[in-house]
Amino acid sequence: MSGNTLGTLFRVTNFGESHGPAIGAVVDGCPPGLELEAADIQAQLDRRRPGTSRHVTQRRESDTVEILSGIYEGHTTGTPIALLIRNTDARSKDYANIAHNFRPGHADYTYWNKYGTRDPRGGGRSSARLTAPTVAAGAIAQKWLEQHHGIRIRGYMSQLGPINIPFESWEHVANNPFYAANEAVISKLEQFMDELRRSGDSVGAQLEVVADNVPVGWGQPIYDRLDAAIAHAFMGLNAVKGVSLGSGFDAVSQYGSEHGDPITPNGFLSNHAGGVLGGISSGQAIAASVAIKPTSSIRLSRPSIDIHGDPVQVQTFGRHDPCVGIRATPILEALLALVLIDHAMLHRAQCGDGS
Repeated sequence: MSGNTLGTLFRVTNFGESHGPAIGAVVDGCPPGLELEAADIQAQLDRRRPGTSRHVTQRRESDTVEILSGIYEGHTTGTPIALLIRNTDARSKDYANIAHNFRPGHADYTYWNKYGTRDPRGGGRSSARLTAPTVAAGAIAQKWLEQHHGIRIRGYMSQLGPINIPFESWEHVANNPFYAANEAVISKLEQFMDELRRSGDSVGAQLEVVADNVPVGWGQPIYDRLDAAIAHAFMGLNAVKGVSLGSGFDAVSQYGSEHGDPITPNGFLSNHAGGVLGGISSGQAIAASVAIKPTSSIRLSRPSIDIHGDPVQVQTFGRHDPCVGIRATPILEALLALVLIDHAMLHRAQCGDGS
């Protein structure tokens, strides 16, 4: 199955299935000399792993990462870094009732029609479980970007279902299971999720991701634009249905006198462009918004068909996130880091900035 590798010079190949023995990634192209140990990666994996609150799937996975290659005496060698995360709490029997049925809104139908087979256990290859290796690889990219360019990548949830979450302060993000930047709204989010879980339904979310201190000049014209690469990576995340930079769709109602970011000797006066002009970073913060759809696996019965095309009623059991957006912030941070480090390498290859 193709389509499992992201990046040009800093390349990440993702492998495994939700209920297989293990999942993982091979990172090829990481520069040598980066001080790296499992703890650097584990810290990010712990932010994403399941079972961290009552509002997410109760699958109990430690997501302990093993580094199999590419490290010698605590530093990267420039050779492929193989990362392994073992699955220890899979319950495949929960999916017996949908082995021959297609869940509405899920990849079951498309996988079956494309490949003539599918792994129904936890969604197999189409499961959000496969985002763990992405976070592991992204942790390496984040450390290199911070050390070499002082880049800081952070994200937060700005909307959960119908509830808007106004940004208040970054200091609140790490102190709640929603990655919300507003302490005052947490109790409302908790109550909403408790009611949603009891109903058996699911809901979507909007998240924001920001990268500060990105140098000016990263990205290519036309087909390899930095903003296009960011959108490509984000759309590769399970359940993502929309990506925008800067003002995004609000730009439709803006005038040119408002949207065009004025430049002064002291810098830009606004950032409606989201940090990218003509596909190349402007030196401003990269700011992206992501829309995540409601989880497809829900307990409510819905009409569908089976592999023979006959009508069925589908009800999904097992352990699922009623809102996959709750755990998506670390994943989007990792994806943005992977795009930025790849474009850092591409910029260095063409323009030789020496970093």
